[in-house]
Amino acid sequence: MNPLALRRFLKYSTVGVSTFCLDLFLLFILTDFFLWNYVISAGVAFTLAVSVNYYFSRRFVFRGTLRSAGEGYAVFLGIAGTGLVAVMVLMGVFVEVLHLNYLFSRVIIAGVVGIWNYFMNLYVNFKVAGKYE
Repeated sequence: MNPLALRRFLKYSTVGVSTFCLDLFLLFILTDFFLWNYVISAGVAFTLAVSVNYYFSRRFVFRGTLRSAGEGYAVFLGIAGTGLVAVMVLMGVFVEVLHLNYLFSRVIIAGVVGIWNYFMNLYVNFKVAGKYE
């Protein structure tokens, strides 16, 4: 792997882990304190966290994109929408069918959705694949 591509991936991972911590915190607060259903909490937490992720990804990870911020955010939300559906469906399966804890389930799901989001944003949204700062 190209060292600059690796650096970009590590930056994305740092942003992703940070915003995922926000996601988990919001999931916990909405579910345990506001007593929302865990699937709804997961959807709301994910949506808020990916919006924060977009800001930091655009600013620090995918610099050099030619897309405007508004257009990029719209595409980012479209990609995140697929992730949102996956999060909500898999949360239901992991908790209701597999009887896993909702927070543990969310951590497992984050790995799959995070990889999906990275590659979709790299190749489709920010279109910087193969370009290195």
